[in-house]
Amino acid sequence: MNLEPRVDPKDIIDYLLHHQSRWLAPGPRSDIVISSRIRLARNLSNYPFPHRAQDKDLVEAREKIYSALERLDRFRDRWFIDMESIAPVDRQFLVERHLISYEHTVDGLGKGVAITPDEGVSIMVNEEDHLRMQVLVAGFDLEQAWDEINLMDEELSEHLEFAFSPELGYLTACPTNTGTAMRGSLMMHLPALVITKQINRVLQTISQLNFTARGLYGEGTQAFGNIFQISNQSCLGYSEAELLGNINRIAKQIIGQEETAREKLIRTSRIMLEDRIWRAYGLLKNARIMNSAEALEYLSMVRLGIDLGLIKEVQLKLINDLFIIIQPAHLQKISGRRLSSRQRDIKRANILRNRLNQTFIKPDMDQEERGNV
Repeated sequence: MNLEPRVDPKDIIDYLLHHQSRWLAPGPRSDIVISSRIRLARNLSNYPFPHRAQDKDLVEAREKIYSALERLDRFRDRWFIDMESIAPVDRQFLVERHLISYEHTVDGLGKGVAITPDEGVSIMVNEEDHLRMQVLVAGFDLEQAWDEINLMDEELSEHLEFAFSPELGYLTACPTNTGTAMRGSLMMHLPALVITKQINRVLQTISQLNFTARGLYGEGTQAFGNIFQISNQSCLGYSEAELLGNINRIAKQIIGQEETAREKLIRTSRIMLEDRIWRAYGLLKNARIMNSAEALEYLSMVRLGIDLGLIKEVQLKLINDLFIIIQPAHLQKISGRRLSSRQRDIKRANILRNRLNQTFIKPDMDQEERGNV
């Protein structure tokens, strides 16, 4: 496919739809940590922050940022998408792939995103700040994510002047980001802590340590599928190295507690656990209608079954991919048209059956879909 930066957004969306994100592949400790992310916020020193800027300022700042990004050697393969140029379903598609935030889908004029074809790097332009850079890698590897984003940030600073205070650090729209303006986060799968009802205690503890836990799609979302995003709450007063060390320490503690909870379940409630896992697997392979919440719950159980060695015929990479492609916008992009909630539930079940039974996804609705619309 053409890797020129200014290609038709429809071609970009189509490419992403048929390729798996690099961060969904297995990585270090991917039995519990699905992915690691580092995000940096930056603002241009000679433009108003996005929430105070005029439309013409936003468009001008976006073009200035695009121009700088085109000059980066380590960001050579990338695409640019102007948010006002794509439909709402395509914006939601990008949210579901963790390339942009939900806030970035609102009022698209002057907003944009730059992404790499492997989806390891995305840069939101004119979200809350002029730049929200993120690097996503598979598994528990914040150091790799930091190394990538730090080099990109250094090279980008040669072409753009960022708003910076010697006393405070990088200046941002939200005071909690001021300082390093760095957020590190881990997407963690914690089913045993949820089953054993220990999760609330764990989340309360990390909150007291100045960390926060969010759902699958970040702030304001629920932890469907027993997936939690753990990240630092503030940046001011800490160096990047200190923040990385703090996140790694809290993550290792959570990993240890999840491992202990899994071991306890196997030791004291093995039949119950196996029954729950195999029931979930059976429903995913056979159900004809399935909503998003129950699909994520069942996928979580199958993922746990794979991690525990109970289910051997399914690869972890496939389950990670299914967490994403059964989301509403993905289902509509796969179908090539808008779908009602009922149609999405039927299409979701069809995809799950086909993928888990190792057959191909049918491009059109099958007989049962046509008969139930």
